[in-house]
Amino acid sequence: MKILVVGGAGYIGSHFVLEASKKGNEITVFDDLSSGFKSNLNDNISFYKGSTLSKKELDLVMLSDNFDVVVHLAAFKAAGESMLNPGRYATNNIIGGLNLIESCVKNNIQNVIFSSSAAVYGTPQYTPIDETHPLLPINYYGYSKLIIEQNLKWYSKLKGIRYASLRYFNAAGYDSDFKKFQVESNPQNLIPLVMEVALESRDHLEVFGDDYATPDGTGIRDYIHVKDLAEGHLTSIDYIINYKKNLEINLGTGKGFSVLDIIKKTEIISNKKVNHVVSKRRDGDPDIVLSSSDKAKQLIGWSPTRSDLDNIIKSSWATYNYNMKANKL
Repeated sequence: MKILVVGGAGYIGSHFVLEASKKGNEITVFDDLSSGFKSNLNDNISFYKGSTLSKKELDLVMLSDNFDVVVHLAAFKAAGESMLNPGRYATNNIIGGLNLIESCVKNNIQNVIFSSSAAVYGTPQYTPIDETHPLLPINYYGYSKLIIEQNLKWYSKLKGIRYASLRYFNAAGYDSDFKKFQVESNPQNLIPLVMEVALESRDHLEVFGDDYATPDGTGIRDYIHVKDLAEGHLTSIDYIINYKKNLEINLGTGKGFSVLDIIKKTEIISNKKVNHVVSKRRDGDPDIVLSSSDKAKQLIGWSPTRSDLDNIIKSSWATYNYNMKANKL
């Protein structure tokens, strides 16, 4: 199968490219390298540098081969930043996403896999969250993802686009057999920040609140190993092509770990101290966020197999340690 991966040099994208390549697919990556790294890709991967904000560049790459499917992973992802600078997210995530959909229609590429987010749900009204949960995002990042989901529905009705919207929970971990992955330079998520503190490239971790209604007082989240996410993309591609149906599913584990769970596990695996200070709880942060992935299991036969906390932390530590020794941190 010929797959165009937009945003394929980033964290999730490069892991998907690696897994898809292993299964014999022909991969082309399109990325502006604003946060991704070309070094994350093997030498046999075709690469085009370009932006989803350029219709010309999108058309050029889509005309370069007869692609069976486009996997769209190119987006800004910091929820907090999106509330301070919504225009940046409107431009990159919404306009860029619409440009991509239009280019797919123009160049007769029918199948689209969209990297969405659990942020489309907003504050959980119940947990585990399933796909029938109301879509009420509470930050502009989640709103930008929902807008593209809604447009994929419209373009399916009007132009025959077939799509899968994959609602990730918290992507984590690395491929332990491929340690050359370059890690994010300005991480926003918990586990990368914990890794930096353990490596002493960051002074301490700020823990936002210890008064949650959880066993240790810190928030509990659902962490999904990035290789499990990659498998979810591949099985979703098979589903929309073979069954000729659209798909909207969660990709998570249904299990949760607290902030202190992450810190303690990292200290055990790294044999390093993770200095942290507790600060005020952030507005809008729920106590517990867990996913239900029953629909993914039923429709595409997907279940996470690598997302235990040991594997997530061990693979993260191995990759961050490699980057430190290679002077990339």
